[in-house]
Amino acid sequence: MIAAPDLDVTAMAAGRLANLRATMAADGIDLLVLHNPVSLRYAVEYRGYNTYQAHIPTSYLLLPVEGPVVVHGAYAFDVPLVDEMRPGNAVTAFDAGLDQADAARRFAADVAVAVDALGRDTVARVGVERLLPTAHAALADAGIHAVDAEGTVELARSRKSDAEMVALGHAIDVAEHGMAVMEAALVPGMTENGLWSLIHQVNVAHDGDWFDGRMLCSGPRTNPWYQEAGPRAIEAGDLVAFDTDMIGPFGYCADISRTFFCGALPGDPAGPRVPTAEQRRLYDMACHEVEHNTALLHVGASFRELSAATWRQPDDVRVNRYACAFHGVGMSDEYPKIPYPDDWDRCGYDGEVEDGLVLSVESYVGPEGGSHGVKMEQMVRVTADGVVPLSTYPLWDPA
Repeated sequence: MIAAPDLDVTAMAAGRLANLRATMAADGIDLLVLHNPVSLRYAVEYRGYNTYQAHIPTSYLLLPVEGPVVVHGAYAFDVPLVDEMRPGNAVTAFDAGLDQADAARRFAADVAVAVDALGRDTVARVGVERLLPTAHAALADAGIHAVDAEGTVELARSRKSDAEMVALGHAIDVAEHGMAVMEAALVPGMTENGLWSLIHQVNVAHDGDWFDGRMLCSGPRTNPWYQEAGPRAIEAGDLVAFDTDMIGPFGYCADISRTFFCGALPGDPAGPRVPTAEQRRLYDMACHEVEHNTALLHVGASFRELSAATWRQPDDVRVNRYACAFHGVGMSDEYPKIPYPDDWDRCGYDGEVEDGLVLSVESYVGPEGGSHGVKMEQMVRVTADGVVPLSTYPLWDPA
């Protein structure tokens, strides 16, 4: 077990709440209506049925820039930063039936009560996360001026306190402990699912939450990427690639990728196994890409200039490139996402690296039509004093 740091979780959450409210004020938002379980935990340390909430958003938080904090439809009640718990009017088919119009009107009435409590003479700007069109229509019918909230919440989450960095560091430590358990257990014949289950056990034992995906694959399933863990038996000589995407202790994300090599069991008549020349070549490229792109990072760098300066993969590898070169990490993957230059016109957006930004630096190297690929990803923090490595799990020596 990895000992947890002695953190005042309520004080840490109060700091996040103050940061979120300051960002609301800067964006001219008077009230937030939050459904996303990550947003609920970020704002007030609400942790109730989080994965259920992700697909059936029964609970919602009404957060004024100043004033009492109210949660509707709560499944967790010991939440010191919440002033009042009220019944919910969830706009979902599960809660409201196949016609959500009546529930949407009741939901809009809940929001109207919070708007009236602001006591403002002008029309309040109410930031909302993703809702069904029926709910948006009900808000409009109630005279509520709704605006997008996601940008405000994401920007706030990207600005982390010292306490948050301690929590994030603990999540990384737990993930890397789980990775060590996996690597020690890796032998030919075990299944991808069996290997992947080990880091789940480690996470839950340390009071972690969930994994965003099942991103582990082996042998020929490592190319192309995004083939998730399944019942395949891992063979001697296979590469085993994975991406943790782990929502761990304190609700913070450890997003780290490594590629292991599966050697032979003692007594294998084929003898010891070592990585092939092609496996070593791919591994070298992935390491080089992460090192090159990490060296580009500095406070004040624009997202566009970072994208343009990323390492240029060989043509046959670039076809299978990862979804982005860099992305933010906090309580999950978050703003910003910086693509490769090949994808800039389709999904790039500019911005600037702020002091303290936490990023994952990504690489996937797998030739088009190849028999295997290598996934590598490091977490770093960009500061005025330089780039600080956060993930430290060792690499295998491909030499």
